[in-house]
Amino acid sequence: MDFEKAIDLLKNTVKYSAVKNQKHLDFTLVSADEHELYQKALYVVNKAVEDSQITKQELMQKLNLS
Repeated sequence: MDFEKAIDLLKNTVKYSAVKNQKHLDFTLVSADEHELYQKALYVVNKAVEDSQITKQELMQKLNLS
């Protein structure tokens, strides 16, 4: 899976938390049979941060979490 596809998938899991104006990833928004795919997407984006291909802040912006 490429990075952009991973970002597109993970955007489907973004929701506001109980804390005002704070968002998070929520895998309960996708069906159970898709969890493995979304976990792989999460691995891809975290690996990109780990490999310094993108900063954590840039990732948060791409996912609309900040």
